Amino acid sequence: MPNAPISASLPVLRLKRGEDRRIRAGHLWVFSNEIDNAATPLAAFKAGTAVHVLSERGQFLGLAYVNPHALICARIVGKSPTQRLDHSLLSERLRVALALRKRLGAEQYGRQVFGESDSLPGLVLDRYDDVVVGQISTAGMEALKDEVAATVRAVMKPAGMLWKNESGARDLEQLPEYVEVAFGLVADEISVVESGLRFVAPVRAGQKTGWFYDQTANRRRLLNYLPAGARVLDVCSYAGAWAITALKHGATSARCIDSSELALRFAARNAQANAVSLETTRADAFDAMKELREAGARFDVVILDPPAFIKRKKDIPQGIAAYRKLNQLALNLIEGDGLLVSCSCSYHLTGEEFSGALQTAARHSARFVQILETGGQSADHPVHPAIAETRYLKAFFCRVIRDDA
Repeated sequence: MPNAPISASLPVLRLKRGEDRRIRAGHLWVFSNEIDNAATPLAAFKAGTAVHVLSERGQFLGLAYVNPHALICARIVGKSPTQRLDHSLLSERLRVALALRKRLGAEQYGRQVFGESDSLPGLVLDRYDDVVVGQISTAGMEALKDEVAATVRAVMKPAGMLWKNESGARDLEQLPEYVEVAFGLVADEISVVESGLRFVAPVRAGQKTGWFYDQTANRRRLLNYLPAGARVLDVCSYAGAWAITALKHGATSARCIDSSELALRFAARNAQANAVSLETTRADAFDAMKELREAGARFDVVILDPPAFIKRKKDIPQGIAAYRKLNQLALNLIEGDGLLVSCSCSYHLTGEEFSGALQTAARHSARFVQILETGGQSADHPVHPAIAETRYLKAFFCRVIRDDA
């Protein structure tokens, strides 16, 4: 990166010798153990402060914001020493992000900003027609909350915006959790149009920002493998999108399992709105599938879309065991030539580890599994090639037959 004049108007955060390689390769995170605390004491910074990150030799690496209380103590938002962390930068970033969503046909219903992948670390924006729901996960973006809302209002022009700041990542940044209206009017539920189908979901009391746009492309992929007249089991169903998509494209029956009564009420409403019928079971996914097997229930298609079982690296062994058990229970419910769609949103779980858990589950279920296709998150959740954490969703579409067939 070429040397450039450094403005004296911003404080400096200097890295230790050799700690600039990852940043020069395009990563946007600076860790607390990479800081030269003798030259620039991290504790002296207030959370949310804008800084210039410099190498040990004083070379400019990026414009960032700081949180001295977090392991990821700085996140880079710009690569020019003349940039400022202000409305102009936010507006430019947002317009670039929206141009992609327009190209994808996701400008009214879809993820509009995906954090680091859109050069806005710590910020997620989802659009539901006239409503934008935002999530902030970092202290630096929290300090810009009002400026972000003003930029959204000016550029996107929604009728209302809701902050759904309840993610666990906020704990790591020592930020409180809350839900509040940024501006306009926001109802308790949002409307979604996905692949021509209409859904409603809870927003204030719902999961994430109200909907899982990251699975939109995978629900379309399901149609490539859905057998005619299929009996479908949708596990961890939330508001029923997988099951209803299947029912509208040739499945004859579907059951949704979820631990949330609220989610299942919306699943039933969505089924009725789309002129299909489904059964719902409020229960723990593991317990429900075990009971279904004992009752002799069998399905042609089982979809597993659980929450992340692995949130930290130390959880990997326990998480892999949970994925293996969940898939084994699902495989035992599939007879003949069936389909398993198995998903994981744990970015700490590699594809190889996930497929290994699936194979172990198949071996213990006397099933033979063929992975037909591997899906990821929808294109409105782009992957930053230098940041592995932005590639988190995995979906295996598997043919299942008995091992002795």
